[in-house]
Amino acid sequence: MGELLDAALLVLRAHAAALLPVAAVLAIGEQFLLAPLRDWARLDVTDPVRYLDRDFPQVWTVLCVGAGCEAVIIALLAAPAARAAGALLLGRPLDNRAALRPRGLRPVATIALALFAGVVVMTFSFAGPLWAFAFGFTALAVPALVVDRVNPFRAIGRGVVLAGRTGGRALWVLLVAYLTWWLIRTLVGTVGGNLLNQLVPLRSDALGVLLFGMRVAVNTLAYAALACLVATLHLETRFRSEGLDIALSRGYGAGAGADPLAVRR
Repeated sequence: MGELLDAALLVLRAHAAALLPVAAVLAIGEQFLLAPLRDWARLDVTDPVRYLDRDFPQVWTVLCVGAGCEAVIIALLAAPAARAAGALLLGRPLDNRAALRPRGLRPVATIALALFAGVVVMTFSFAGPLWAFAFGFTALAVPALVVDRVNPFRAIGRGVVLAGRTGGRALWVLLVAYLTWWLIRTLVGTVGGNLLNQLVPLRSDALGVLLFGMRVAVNTLAYAALACLVATLHLETRFRSEGLDIALSRGYGAGAGADPLAVRR
């Protein structure tokens, strides 16, 4: 787990200038998308549990839609993160512009898979704990699309297979990482803002702006870090279950114009 986190942070540090701005734009868009739903549910982000008993169905709906949005964002960011991680693995690091170049990201298929992941995660979230399996089994589809160079339908199946190998190791690693970041996001985005308000009292509108900014900032870092973890976990799972490291050391797929990481069977 520690080595995976180190590898993910290595990818993030190498391409922060590319990943963080994209993550920030997506995080801001998520907040604006969820704002009308929070108003509909009368969910006060400064005190999330105030109306939980009375309006639980509406609050649960907001949480499920939010989970779907997070899955979409992480999947979209996983495309450049996976491309960058694969290049670093091969000793051919990309510059930030190349990491975001559409030609290598297969944007149409990536967006389709990201939306698919969002719908699946949102739907299963209504069933409570099933959210965890939906998130874990859809997260590796985009790296399979971008790195393994398979078609979108095979990428979905391949993502499920990779997440379930070796006792579902990839699934559990993703869940531990997600829940860790969820705790950090909650402490910073809600608790931290309220504690700051206790020290320096703010008007309600000023507090709302502060919490908005804090949520966007911590979500930006969390989404980018999770996307890099998804990318490195995909490669590490291929090491463990497919002998990718052995194939690369023997030079398989190293011919002219060949992609050494592509799946050929």
